[in-house]
Amino acid sequence: MEYRKNDIVTLEIVDCGTDGEGIGKADGFTVFVKDAVIGDIVTAKIMKAKKNYGYGRLMEILKPSPYRVESVCPSARQCGGCQLQAVSYEEQKVFKEKKLRGHLERIGGFRDLPMEPMIGMDEPYHYRNKAQFPVGRNKEGRIITGFYAGRTHAIIENRDCALGIPQNKEILDIVIAHMEKYGIAPYDEMTGKGLVRHIFVRYGFFTGELMVCLIINGQDLPHQKELIEKLREIPGMASISLNINKKRSNVILGDKVKTIWGQEYITDKIGDISYEISPLSFFQVNPKQTWKLYSKALEYADLHGEETVWDLYCGIGTISLFLAQQAKFVRGVEIVPAAIDDAKRNAQINNIENVEFFVGKAEEVLPREYEKNGVYADVIVVDPPRKGCDEMLLKTILKMQPKRVVYVSCDSATLARDLRFLCDNGYELKKVCGVDQFPQTVHVETVVLLSKGEIDSKKVRVEFSLEDMDMSGFQKGATYEQIKAYVLEHTGLKVSSLYISQIKRKCGLDVGQNYNLSKKEDAKVPKCPPEKEAAIRDALKYFQMI
Repeated sequence: MEYRKNDIVTLEIVDCGTDGEGIGKADGFTVFVKDAVIGDIVTAKIMKAKKNYGYGRLMEILKPSPYRVESVCPSARQCGGCQLQAVSYEEQKVFKEKKLRGHLERIGGFRDLPMEPMIGMDEPYHYRNKAQFPVGRNKEGRIITGFYAGRTHAIIENRDCALGIPQNKEILDIVIAHMEKYGIAPYDEMTGKGLVRHIFVRYGFFTGELMVCLIINGQDLPHQKELIEKLREIPGMASISLNINKKRSNVILGDKVKTIWGQEYITDKIGDISYEISPLSFFQVNPKQTWKLYSKALEYADLHGEETVWDLYCGIGTISLFLAQQAKFVRGVEIVPAAIDDAKRNAQINNIENVEFFVGKAEEVLPREYEKNGVYADVIVVDPPRKGCDEMLLKTILKMQPKRVVYVSCDSATLARDLRFLCDNGYELKKVCGVDQFPQTVHVETVVLLSKGEIDSKKVRVEFSLEDMDMSGFQKGATYEQIKAYVLEHTGLKVSSLYISQIKRKCGLDVGQNYNLSKKEDAKVPKCPPEKEAAIRDALKYFQMI
């Protein structure tokens, strides 16, 4: 049967996609349904139809899944920030472990994975120590704040997020009341006019210190003294500031911060290490789980006080300082100068002296220090952004030959790619552990231990050219295997590297010289079918390649 847009279908949800959407089939036609849970029987309206698959809107739950629970937040479906809030927490952990295992097997090609149990939270709500609330007006012209609906800049009104701290609502109520009382306009993205853009809150779970920062499209806030008096009444208030952002862009924070009351920073702890956190500092949003994450990384590093460690993509030195407690010496690398300034200050306040920090790209600093200054590493720890590690960085790790590599990842797809490369060139995957850093969402952190394989008791000198290695996996944005896996999971279609290269060419993307071209002069190259082209284009958009 052929299904079209606006058709109503009845589905049993039998699987879950990587973004948390339910997957069901109707007469062989695959339908992806946001907000549906594995085990549900639902009716869905087809919103977008391809040849073999489509996307549906959940209309009615005819029979709820045994894994379905009542959402804590009434705005959960509209907001989209908590993709799994309707799923029991135990089943959320099952989903994340399955997602992690699937990426390592399909993209990385690993079998018999040495996986440890997923590390979850005892209380999987109210764990975020940071929140950024956009400010705007609703259709009636009333000032509102909340969160952007998925893939839009339409604000879903919410002052009491289930993932945030309870103090958020009191702070938001005070700021909005102040704006209404003194006629202070929220920022309008369409016109570029208005003053208050976002309300930014940080909280120290260990210290109880609160920070409020208003992001404004101007230099000052009218009647700020009156606002300060109200905010100071909240227990734990330690810092109130303005962040100046006059740019017509989607970037939330500007470069300039003006402290209008209290300290320029708040302090919090992860384990025994204290950190000073300013509005511009990067700091993990779930400190309770971060302690578990870093403790696992420290366990995998297996330090005994004699090791030299490199911590790459080190941020404000969170992992570096953790490692320095048990290492001989730690060197951290981060591209953001302000983060390195924070890292150095955090080392000082903790009286940690066996650390050194470098500003720059990890893929530039590590090769430079290795080749020019002869530095080495017993252990290398990497905690890259979602795009994974740079090609040159992985090449340098192979040259340096550390005994252990500890990989901390926020994206299991790029993790799988990087692990495959390292394991194809002398390393062995020893341990994998998922950490649920973001309950109620589809995201999962992972810690992996790689160990240098032992050949025999004698040292063997092997000469090889890193330039000859197959680095085709490091295409900008996503590998071919990632694209194949994404298309299969989201459409049920299998696509070849040839088809992907054809569509990449159509989109003006580099595919490498003669990639997948036949060696026969008169060879006929099959053309990518329209439904597969559409699926590949969706994947390229997902990976932000087009």
